[in-house]
Amino acid sequence: MADEATRKVVAALPLLRTAAGPRDRELWVQRLKEEYQALIKYVENNKNADNDWFRLESNKEGTRWFGKCWYIHDLLKYEFAIEFDIPVTYPGTAPEIAIPELDGKTAKMYRGGKICLTDHFRPLWARNVPKFGLAHLMALGLGPWLAVEIPDLIAKGLVQHKEK
Repeated sequence: MADEATRKVVAALPLLRTAAGPRDRELWVQRLKEEYQALIKYVENNKNADNDWFRLESNKEGTRWFGKCWYIHDLLKYEFAIEFDIPVTYPGTAPEIAIPELDGKTAKMYRGGKICLTDHFRPLWARNVPKFGLAHLMALGLGPWLAVEIPDLIAKGLVQHKEK
C-alpha cells in the first residue's frame, strides 16, 4: 500500500462518521461539517510540516468544489486549477478530480482533465466508506498523482513554468 510517511499523514486525519450524500438533506449538512473539519485539520497539518500544496472551497451546497493545487519542482512552483463535483452516490463513490489545463497531456487522465485514480485509490476508498472524505481524497488521490505525473510532464516538456 502506501509508504510510512503517507500512512502517518492519513493517520492524523479525522475519520468521518456520517454516511450521507447530497440527496440526504439534513444528514448532508452534518457530513459537510465533518468534511470541513477534516480538510481544516489536513491543511493545518500540512502547514505545520511546511507542506502546504492546495486550496479548496465549495459552492454553498457543498456539491461543487474548486481551487488550486501546486507542485514544487526544481525550486519552481507549478500551479493548477482543480475542480470536482460530489457524486449523488457519495460517499459510496469518490469524486473525480479534474485538472482541465492538463487534459490530454498524460495517459493517466480521462476526458475533461479528470485524473486517473481507478487502480490504486478507488479500492482503498471503497474499503473505507464512509470514513474517508475529501481530505483523504486529496492526501491519497491528488497528492500522489501530482508527485508522479507533474515531474514526468515537466521532463517531457508538456508542462512549462509560467515565467518561462
